[in-house]
Amino acid sequence: MLNPVNDGKFRARLRSGDSTIGIFAGLGSPLAAEVAAASGVDWVLVDCEHGAAGDDVVSPTVIATAAYGVPTLVRVESAERIRIGRALDAGAAGVMVPRSENVDDVLNAIRHFDYPPVGDRGVATYNRAAQWGMDPDALTGERQAAAIIQIETRGALDAVDDIAAIPGVDLLFVGPLDLSFSLGIPRQFDHPDFTSALDKVVAASARAGVPAGILAGNIETAQRYRAIGFTFIALSSDSVLLAQSIQSSLTEIRKNTP
Repeated sequence: MLNPVNDGKFRARLRSGDSTIGIFAGLGSPLAAEVAAASGVDWVLVDCEHGAAGDDVVSPTVIATAAYGVPTLVRVESAERIRIGRALDAGAAGVMVPRSENVDDVLNAIRHFDYPPVGDRGVATYNRAAQWGMDPDALTGERQAAAIIQIETRGALDAVDDIAAIPGVDLLFVGPLDLSFSLGIPRQFDHPDFTSALDKVVAASARAGVPAGILAGNIETAQRYRAIGFTFIALSSDSVLLAQSIQSSLTEIRKNTP
């Protein structure tokens, strides 16, 4: 049965190498996420690690963005089984896992995406992922949701080739701030060590045949990242874009006020 919320097309699109642009939804507002979806983004990511969202926000956001054919992704607070499972049960088209340090961390996280005997995801049908029991076939076959692993620590960067090669990993995502701090060069995004790290992630992704993604703070940075091989670009967050728009408008108005 076709699931109108998560039919696996987004995961397939990632693996195809198609370029996508989305935003982080940090305000914890399904309406703000809906505005982003209506504006034409390819995906919206509910940020439960650093944003205001909790589990209660995921479900209504999935519905709000699906009305525009836009998938909702979720960045969980941690790689715990229950955190990943709840996001998947709510209908997330993908889950981003933060703070991996090594291959074992990623292997443990990937297990939470699949039902037994492949993984250890809790089995239930009374959720959106199984269309409230009307799609029991959702419990079998290849999983539909994408597993997104963040490369934001020195340990993960050192092991990036091995992480990229793990079966079931669908995307490597660089957290620029965390990675720059981990490398001892906070916010120095033009530092040779940082740019070398980005090249290393892109190269590992290419060798493994999985895409690479990154968070970009502005249009110019997004274009630069795309040029070096990142195909999954987060163009800032809803809160930052809102603040920048308001500030820019106020500055322009006040500049011309007598």
